[in-house]
Amino acid sequence: MTTGTLDAAAALTAARRFRAEADAAEVGLLVQAVAWAAQHTVSDPDFAATWGDSPIPLAGEGAPLVSNFCVTEFSAALGMSDRSGRALIAEAVEIAHRLPRVWHRITTGTLKVWRARLIASKTLHLSMDAAAYVDAQVARFAHRIGAAETDRLVDAAIATFMPQTAREIAERRADQRHVTVDHHQVSFEGTSLIHGELDLVDALDLDARLSADAAQLKEWGSEASLDARRAEALGNLARGELPLPSSSLVEEAAQRPSRNPASQEATAPPAPRRPITLYLHLDPRDPFGRLENRGPHLISQEQIQDWLNAPGAHITLRPVIDLNEELATTAYQPSDRLREQVILRDRTCVFPYCTRNARACDLDHIEPYDPDGGTDQTRTSNLAALCRHHHRLKTHAGWHYEIQRPGSYRWRSPAGYTYLRDQTGTRQLTPRPVDPPH
Repeated sequence: MTTGTLDAAAALTAARRFRAEADAAEVGLLVQAVAWAAQHTVSDPDFAATWGDSPIPLAGEGAPLVSNFCVTEFSAALGMSDRSGRALIAEAVEIAHRLPRVWHRITTGTLKVWRARLIASKTLHLSMDAAAYVDAQVARFAHRIGAAETDRLVDAAIATFMPQTAREIAERRADQRHVTVDHHQVSFEGTSLIHGELDLVDALDLDARLSADAAQLKEWGSEASLDARRAEALGNLARGELPLPSSSLVEEAAQRPSRNPASQEATAPPAPRRPITLYLHLDPRDPFGRLENRGPHLISQEQIQDWLNAPGAHITLRPVIDLNEELATTAYQPSDRLREQVILRDRTCVFPYCTRNARACDLDHIEPYDPDGGTDQTRTSNLAALCRHHHRLKTHAGWHYEIQRPGSYRWRSPAGYTYLRDQTGTRQLTPRPVDPPH
C-alpha cells in the first residue's frame, strides 16, 4: 500500500472514531438534560410562582413540571439561546418519561439522538396513551424512519386516542391560508423572505399578474432575471403601482419599436402610502450601514442609497447621541434621550446569548434603584436593556451582572459560571471543561 493509501485509511479511521465519540457525547448531553430537569422539578407550584419563578410543562402530559428559571442556566452553560436550550430539555424529558422504548434505544447506542429528538418534537402535545402508541409503533424502526412517517403515526395516534383534538386539527387545516413576511432575516442585499399559502383562484390571479407585470418591466428594458422582475412587480403591486420605467429606460425604449405600444401609456394610479420607518445607523467612515428594527443586519451603502432615492421616500435625520456621554436624571424613569442612548448602545437585551431587540426591552437599573439613595441613580452607567424574562431572572433568580465599560457586561450565574456580553456577542469566561465552581 502506498503512503497516500495509508494516510487515507488513517483519516477514515479517525473520522469514524470522532463520529462515535460525538454520538456518545450527544447521548451524554441528553442524559444530563434529563438529570438537570429532575434536579429542578417543581413540587410546589404556588411557592415557586411567589418568588418570580414558575413551573412549566416542558414535555407532554404526565412528565414532571420544571422550573422555568433553570432552563436559562442550562442553556447558557452550553452556549445556547433560551429557545434552543428549552427545546433540548423538553425533548430529552419527553423521551425519558413518555417514550421509554425510544429512550432505551438511545442509551444502548442503537439510535441517533437527532432521530429521537425529531420523534419527541412531534409527540409533545399528545396524550399519554397517544404517546405510548407512537413509542410502541416507532421504536423498532426509529433508526430509519423519517419526518413524514413520524407525522403519519402521530396523526393516527391523535385520531385513535384524541378524537376531539383530531376534530379541532381538521377544522384548523380546513383553512391554511397565510402570508408571512420575515423581517428578521434581512439579507446583506436588503431583501426579505415571503412565504404563504393562498386560495387556488387567488394564487392563479397573483401568478398571472406578476408574470404580466414582469413582462412589462422587460418591455421597458429591464435586464433583470424573470424572478427578480416578478419580485419587483410584487413590490409595485403592494404600493398600488403599475410597472413604470426609469428615465434611462424611457430613453432606451423610445429608440426601439415596442411590441406593445399601449403599454407605454401606462401610468400609476395615485395610491395612499403607509409610512414605513427604518432605523439605519450610518458612519461616513464605514462602507456599510446597520439596519436596526428589522434585525441587526449589515446593509450595503448601495442598497441604502436605493432606498433613499425611492420615489416618495421621506428621510428624517436625528442628531447624533454620544453613546459614551454620561446622562442622568433624578427620576426613576429615564428621560427619552437617556432611553434612546441606552437602546442605541446595547442594541439587544444584554443577557448572555439573548438577541431580543433593545427597543422591546426594559431598562434595568444594574444597581437597584433606592428611593432614598440620592440623585443620579438613573444614569447611563447604571442602565442596561433586559427583556422581561431575563429582567425577572436578574431580580428573582440569583443572576448578577456589572458593567465593564459602556455596552460591555460581566454576568455571573447562580451556579457560578461567568459570561462577558458585549456588542460582539457572548463569551464564556469559565474555562471548559470544568467542574461547576463553588
